[in-house]
Amino acid sequence: MIAAPYPHTLLARYAPVALADLESVALLDRTDTKYLLTVAQLSAALEAVAGDYRVLEVGGARLHHYRTLYFDTPDLTLFRHHHAGKAVRHKVRSRAYVDTGLSFLEVKEKNNKGRTVKHRIPTDGLVSDLHSQGGSFVAAHAPVEPGALQPALWNDFHRITLVGTRHAERLTVDLGLSFQTDARHTATLPGIAIAELKQNGVDRTSPFMRQMRAAHVQPAGMSKYCVGVSLLHEGVRHNAFKPTLRAVEKLMEAARREPDLG
Repeated sequence: MIAAPYPHTLLARYAPVALADLESVALLDRTDTKYLLTVAQLSAALEAVAGDYRVLEVGGARLHHYRTLYFDTPDLTLFRHHHAGKAVRHKVRSRAYVDTGLSFLEVKEKNNKGRTVKHRIPTDGLVSDLHSQGGSFVAAHAPVEPGALQPALWNDFHRITLVGTRHAERLTVDLGLSFQTDARHTATLPGIAIAELKQNGVDRTSPFMRQMRAAHVQPAGMSKYCVGVSLLHEGVRHNAFKPTLRAVEKLMEAARREPDLG
């Protein structure tokens, strides 16, 4: 896991919001708009919208470590559903909020209306075996038998969570992304960020969305799970994700030419 890569002086300009206050914008049924950025692009954008959002602060920290374990079948059924562009698709994952000690088992569904619906239950730490914990929950929300699922991909990142001051929206920013299937197979995406705007419905007056238009940054679909599998699972068909992988590589190359913002 690489060090958390973000200039804390910029985050200090944001007013804080407590974890308990996020419930009003939980948005477990929502629309998502994603953007791929270099850290320098992100810094410029967040500086411009500092008055429009508050930042999640927990224990004095504003940048939080997340660890996720994704589950799939041995032949990667859930990944293949995404690759085929199925209108309804799912991810099954165990996620640990490392800094707070909270953990959840989650089923994330993209439905045929383009909305993201997330179901989750609290767990005692990361779940690596659905036979021991969470099997009935997964059976109720995913299209595969829990017994057919096994660990497929680890993903670590650091996240900034912003809450709109005048708009009912959340903006999450993931940095320092790394993927792992085992000790010998790892991949990192240095110098880039995934910004995801979460709203009840697409509101183009969103300050961050307006800032992205002003900077000529277009929305870009990117699944961390699908990118990680494409990079690390040898032989898996991933033609549909090659444009995303090329965009990521292009951004990483641009980031290597940018000054260090740490």
